[in-house]
Amino acid sequence: MDKSSDIRQKEVVNVLDGKRLGPIVDMEFDLEAGRITAIIVPGNNKFNVFGKSKEYIIPWEKIKKIGQDVILVEFNEGIERQ
Repeated sequence: MDKSSDIRQKEVVNVLDGKRLGPIVDMEFDLEAGRITAIIVPGNNKFNVFGKSKEYIIPWEKIKKIGQDVILVEFNEGIERQ
């Protein structure tokens, strides 16, 4: 199993369209279960009024494969947060 710091350095790629989503910028955890519930990647790199870019939340179940250099996800860009 990789450490969270190792996972954060991998490029996230969407298998639905081959688009590179970027590196992981944050993760969500279920502390009671002791597991990662979602990864968070940069959005479209456009800044909103407050100077923050959008981020996409990708549930752990959408991760298809974690390789040496990339993380493959099946992601419809419908879940985002600001």
